[in-house]
Amino acid sequence: MVEESFPLLTADEEVASERELLNDIEDGPYMQEVKYIIIHCSATRETRDFTVEDLLRCHRQRKFRTIGYHFYIRRSGIVTQHRKLKEVGAHCRPWNRCSIGICYEGGLDAEGHPADTRTPEQTEQLILLLMRLVKLFPGVRIRGHRDMPGGIPKACPCFDAEGVFGYLER
Repeated sequence: MVEESFPLLTADEEVASERELLNDIEDGPYMQEVKYIIIHCSATRETRDFTVEDLLRCHRQRKFRTIGYHFYIRRSGIVTQHRKLKEVGAHCRPWNRCSIGICYEGGLDAEGHPADTRTPEQTEQLILLLMRLVKLFPGVRIRGHRDMPGGIPKACPCFDAEGVFGYLER
């Protein structure tokens, strides 16, 4: 089992406990704003490492100030947080203001074709992260990037996110 390697961050502080965060913002305006958790893939071959540094370089080339996703899950299962929970992401126009973006490393097979390349470690950590986020944002919907209307048509995240993880919404 891979252990989490990140604290949840909100504003400028680490969330000491999820219960404290829930008590602090449960009735606040932001809770109504997060309507979606949008799952992405890095669109990189399963045979090639795509590090956090690679992801940062890619996003900076696109003129982002930093990584646009809130979380990134490496093939090893290591999870890193890049945007605070209350910070607007840069991952799925026009849905950035009401969503949290999670990206997993991969999404292309060895030949470069879209494929669900998630490792067991990635899937385990994704489930654990989704469970935490669904608890923090009741009523949130889990969707794949490809399922969000108004965006650029693409295969991302290369699997049916709602079909696979929709049970967590309940």
